[in-house]
Amino acid sequence: MNLVIDVGNTFIKFGVFDVQQLKHKKSCVKNDFLLVLEEVSQSFPDIKNTIIASVGKLEKEHLAKLELLYDVLQLDQHTKVPFFNKYSTPTTLGVDRIAVISAAAQQFTNKNVLVIDAGTCITYDFINSKNEYFGGAISPGITLRYQALNSFTAKLPLLEAQHPQNLIGNSTVSSIHSGVVNGILFEIDGIIETYKKEFTDLTVILTGGDTHFLRDSIKNDIFANSNFLLEGLNQILEYNIR
Repeated sequence: MNLVIDVGNTFIKFGVFDVQQLKHKKSCVKNDFLLVLEEVSQSFPDIKNTIIASVGKLEKEHLAKLELLYDVLQLDQHTKVPFFNKYSTPTTLGVDRIAVISAAAQQFTNKNVLVIDAGTCITYDFINSKNEYFGGAISPGITLRYQALNSFTAKLPLLEAQHPQNLIGNSTVSSIHSGVVNGILFEIDGIIETYKKEFTDLTVILTGGDTHFLRDSIKNDIFANSNFLLEGLNQILEYNIR
C-alpha cells in the first residue's frame, strides 16, 4: 500500500492507496500532522512507500517521522514523471501541477487534456495527445479574490464564498459575490472555449478544494474529480518504484 501526502498552503491531505484504488482520505491543519500520521499508520499497517508533495512548509520533525516509518519519495522538479516536460523553466514548476499532469498522462493516454485545479490559486495545465506538457496559467482562487477586495480597499467587507442570486448585484455584498464568482466562472469557461478552438477532442478535468462549489455552474462539459492530485501523486510513486 502507498501513502500519498499533499502539503498545501492551507491544509495537508493524506491518501492511502491499494495499487490504484483510493482506500482512505483525510485532511488536517499542519499542527495535526503527527496525530493524523499516527492514525493512518495504525489503521493501515501494510503501507510501505510514501510520496510527499509540498507547496507549503513541512516541518523537519514531520519529515523525520515519515522517514522512520516508510520509504519516502519527496516530489520535486527532478523526480521521474510519466510525461515529457516542455516547460521553459522546469525548475520553477510547482509539484501540485506536476501531480495533476501526471494523473492526466496516465488516465487519459493520447488525449488533449486541460486540468483546472481550483484551490488557493486556480491553475490551468495542458498536456497534448503526444504526452507533451508545455504549461498553462495561474490566477487567484476564490478565497484569494475575496481577501484581496477586503485587504486592498478601505471599506469592502470580507465575505465567505456564495453563489450570486443575480448577475446584477443590488448591494455591496451581492455585487462582490457577483464579481468574484461570476468572474471566475466566466474566466474558466472562456479559457476552456479558447483551448477548444485550438485543440480538438479536449478533455477537461476540474479538481481542487473548490471543485464542488464550481462544478455545477460551469457551462462546458467537464470531469469533476476532487482526488485527481492525490491520484497523480500515487501514479508518480508507482512509476518510480517499478
